[in-house]
Amino acid sequence: MHTRPPYVPQIRLYQDWLRDQRGLSFPTYHELWRWSITDLDAFWQSIWDYFEMESPTPHTAVLAKNVMPGAVWFPGAKTNYAHQVLRHVQPAHAAGFPAVISRNEKGEHREISWPELRRQVASMALHLQAQGVQPGDRVAAYLPNIPEAMVAFLATVSVGGVWSICAPDMGTNAVLDRFRQIEPKVLIAVDGVSYGGRDFDRMTVVQELKDALPSVQHVVLHDNLGTADLASCDVAASVRMSATVARHDEAVATFEPMWLPFDHPLWIVYSSGTTGLPKPIVHGHGGTVIVALANKIMHNDVGCSYHPNSWGERFHWYSSTGWVMWNAQVAGLLNGVTCVIYDGNPGGSKDNPDWGLLWRFASEQGVTFFGAGAAFYANCQKAGVDLSQCGDLSRVRALGTTGSPLSPETQTWGTEQFRQLRAKHGDLFKGEDIWWCNISGGTDFAGAFVGGHRELPQEPGVMQCRELGCAVEAWNEAGEPVTGEVGELVCTQPIPSMPLYFWNDKDNARYLASYFEMYPAGHGRKPGGGDGPAEMGGVWRHGDWLRIGDANGKGEGCVIFGRSDATINRHGLRMGTSELYSAVEALPEVMDSMVVDLEYLGKESYMPLFVVLRAGVSLDEALRKRIHDAIKTALSPRFIPNEIFQVAEIPRTLSGKKQELPIKKLMLGHPLEKVVNKDAMANPGCLDWYVNLAREHLARTA
Repeated sequence: MHTRPPYVPQIRLYQDWLRDQRGLSFPTYHELWRWSITDLDAFWQSIWDYFEMESPTPHTAVLAKNVMPGAVWFPGAKTNYAHQVLRHVQPAHAAGFPAVISRNEKGEHREISWPELRRQVASMALHLQAQGVQPGDRVAAYLPNIPEAMVAFLATVSVGGVWSICAPDMGTNAVLDRFRQIEPKVLIAVDGVSYGGRDFDRMTVVQELKDALPSVQHVVLHDNLGTADLASCDVAASVRMSATVARHDEAVATFEPMWLPFDHPLWIVYSSGTTGLPKPIVHGHGGTVIVALANKIMHNDVGCSYHPNSWGERFHWYSSTGWVMWNAQVAGLLNGVTCVIYDGNPGGSKDNPDWGLLWRFASEQGVTFFGAGAAFYANCQKAGVDLSQCGDLSRVRALGTTGSPLSPETQTWGTEQFRQLRAKHGDLFKGEDIWWCNISGGTDFAGAFVGGHRELPQEPGVMQCRELGCAVEAWNEAGEPVTGEVGELVCTQPIPSMPLYFWNDKDNARYLASYFEMYPAGHGRKPGGGDGPAEMGGVWRHGDWLRIGDANGKGEGCVIFGRSDATINRHGLRMGTSELYSAVEALPEVMDSMVVDLEYLGKESYMPLFVVLRAGVSLDEALRKRIHDAIKTALSPRFIPNEIFQVAEIPRTLSGKKQELPIKKLMLGHPLEKVVNKDAMANPGCLDWYVNLAREHLARTA
């Protein structure tokens, strides 16, 4: 017998509470949103109260200082991410729900109860403290999407350690580019992983990481494949993770996460700009928790598993640990939700592709919210997946997407698949179409700017609204807000989860350059609209093209039209072009290179790589393979280009900067004279070749 799906959307429950507790009623979502971005103190205090956030000490203000960057939120309050998770142990367990359900490619299935999650977290936290981990020390992890990663994360942050994780599909150089910057005290690593039907021993990489990170004083090794025991390198002798979570004594039973200041560093995540090393972004405990609750519950409509309205909620979002959606999946635990995770290739193996795999997993586990990158759904559509052959998916009431724009065709395909399923399974959902929760936000602020709303109309390929508390606008070239036309996505007011700072960033130089330097300080910064004083700082420029409303500027819907800068976005992972160049240009044959990512709404993602080769060398299959292998090893297979072109020259500015953005715009159909100033170029004569290529590409994709 199926439990009834939630019939009161979470955002409606919040609005009922606002009416009853605050005397606030808003006839339309737009008016609710305007209030949330204009009266910032009242809105964020309401979120604190609505979710009954706990602190042993009161806060003296909500937003004590409205300045970007450097906003001061909830001064005086104390918090801990792990405390917010573990407060659900008793009620969730009493209701009979597990904390985590996991499966891998080999079919190994595990369920972790809430008390067991708490015990393992406490055991490992005490182990880390015994190794000298103090508040503020960094703990770096090289782990796949398995329960151990969640346990290690919660253990680290419960004692004030600062967490940072990289996925084991990343090569040594890419991981070191991240971890070297933060100087971790502890490394928690995996001996190997399985992906696409193959095992990959990672012991050599783990040894290389340890050798290249002199700050690491302690290594914990998770025995995933069993290769650790066979390895002769010295990390093979490291303490096993199984031993660190084995304690079951009085100290474990009485363990409590420590109370930390609201803005104590929680984790360091990485988002790559177009130049230099990946940006080590530091988020705080309190800001991340309060924004995750607002986002996950009110906009993603993921309710607590043991609340009668959302009884039995099971939340799945397919992700690797290298993507911020891993952080979003873990955040389900903040609200007492059963998290359902999968480790492996969502499309099966190369020899035996199977895009029904995750759907069957979801059907077996009774998943209610099913999330994945937009590319996953497009692959299912292309592979001709028939969801009616994937088991009973009748409990799925929401499909989440992010990572890149979801095309209208793919959304329509999925909606039709669920119509057929629901016709087959009776009137459990009373004839409603499946709800798509399409979101866009990012690693940068561990949240979403644009997302879903259970009660607003759906339109394929369109996100339903700007999220509460997110003062998002599209600005034209004059820095004026526009609706109905494409502009730069900016956020004009602070959000609690915006970065505290970048690690080791003197005078906030990289932080300011990344988001705040495009527009003059104070411009557009007054809550509710208009300019504020320059000391308020600038607006946050995100680097996406956004349209708010339809072509006439009507409605709440939003469309993201891809990146407005030169960052690569492949299957939801963002990578700075500089990381790819250092991998490719390390090959002796390659003198120069340039890559552009033509991710754009409704178009197939297409990423060409242009290479200038040493005199006398031509681009043959062997060299193509070497370039592919270099990218695969240094970064990830996800960043292999669609095509490689041998060119005479890479277009550069007079100051030597590669002209990535102009060539990207050219290939998206913009006229040459609009995208590049030839007078500012070192080699304008090379442009004719790129103009011809753009013409051919546009004809091919029209």
